Amino acid sequence: MSHSPRLRTVVSCTSLVVALGAALSACGADDQPLSATPYDAADQIAFNGPSGGSHKADPDKPLEITTRDQEGRITDVTAVDASGRYVAGELSADGARWHSTSPLAADAHYTVRVSTEDDDGAPGRGVLGFDTSRPTAKRRLDVTFGPDAGTYGVGQPVTAELSTPLKDKAARAVVERALKVDSTPAVEGAWHWVDDKELHYRPKDYWPTHATVRAHANLAGIKIGDRLRGGNAKALKLTTGDQVIAVTDAAAHEMSVYKNGEEINQIPVTTGKAGFETRNGVKVVLGKEPFVRMRSTTVGIAEGSSEAYDLPVRWATRVTWSGEYVHAAPWSVGSQGSANVSHGCTGMSTSNAEWFFDNIRAGDLVKVENSEGDTMDPFGNGFGDWNLDWKKWREGSALLDGTPDGPSAADRARLRPGPS
Repeated sequence: MSHSPRLRTVVSCTSLVVALGAALSACGADDQPLSATPYDAADQIAFNGPSGGSHKADPDKPLEITTRDQEGRITDVTAVDASGRYVAGELSADGARWHSTSPLAADAHYTVRVSTEDDDGAPGRGVLGFDTSRPTAKRRLDVTFGPDAGTYGVGQPVTAELSTPLKDKAARAVVERALKVDSTPAVEGAWHWVDDKELHYRPKDYWPTHATVRAHANLAGIKIGDRLRGGNAKALKLTTGDQVIAVTDAAAHEMSVYKNGEEINQIPVTTGKAGFETRNGVKVVLGKEPFVRMRSTTVGIAEGSSEAYDLPVRWATRVTWSGEYVHAAPWSVGSQGSANVSHGCTGMSTSNAEWFFDNIRAGDLVKVENSEGDTMDPFGNGFGDWNLDWKKWREGSALLDGTPDGPSAADRARLRPGPS
């Protein structure tokens, strides 16, 4: 069937300058058993820029595709750059116009595939290509994902540290849309803005066991704000191990350790005494130290006071940056299982601490309940992310209503040996 496109004047095209790489060309015909072979719709579509020449598109302007045929309509548009990033867009109800709703990248090549149909319903296909100009912004926002690549417990959040602080919600939304986290098996998850330079990503529930988690950014060249464009980000790959959760009942002075839902050990413990109560809530294991020197002065207890200490500690598993550990405490074996006598840490015998050390990894979960202490803060002193329910967590997304600010990374206490 031959089609003679009905020409229509394109009204109100913006000033976006687009150069066609190979001009408009027909897509290759593909067999569709329920429709006719698509015809060449190159002459039926127009975009907001000149065809030909050395001009390049201004990436700060939206892309607009229109029809020239008064009775034809656009049915679908896909725009993708050379690195595989798709451009979001909206199609008008009458099919006469499609425009981009997400920013274009600077210094990039785009391929746009347009599907149309004429007044008889026959399908058409057309392809156009264009390049965008180099960025004029001098500032660049880079992203560093964390933690380091490796195998972690199912509670490990993915973190994204920004090189430039962002307070504007619209700019945050651009960044958040471009930060991608995927897992196999797939699970529901979301980003939460901790402060103006740091985001955390976690699933609604814990990660699946033996999962693969990948994080990457689609920010390179994308406009984020005034004179600020996206920069580089090294992709991250993590795997998870078994689900290991240690639950400490501070009132019963006992820790129960579960692996994939099955209890594998019960350990008598001592936790924080009055005035030094252990924090309640869920904590993510930050790391392990076979030996650490713990001094009371690092946590504000004056040297020479009745509560002062300076102790060599073995098999120390860290759960907060301020110095809360699960560790060997041979000096308190007589109280383990019956009384709370520590300065906030969870103490146990040397043999039990060594077993715990050998059977737990960074990203595993330590939960304390029935303590007289406060609840673990969500941020600023380790990973207390799981102490926010899913609704509260989602409110920390820039794509929803809330963007709460937390303590800045620079203000956080890091790696201080803590109480015994």
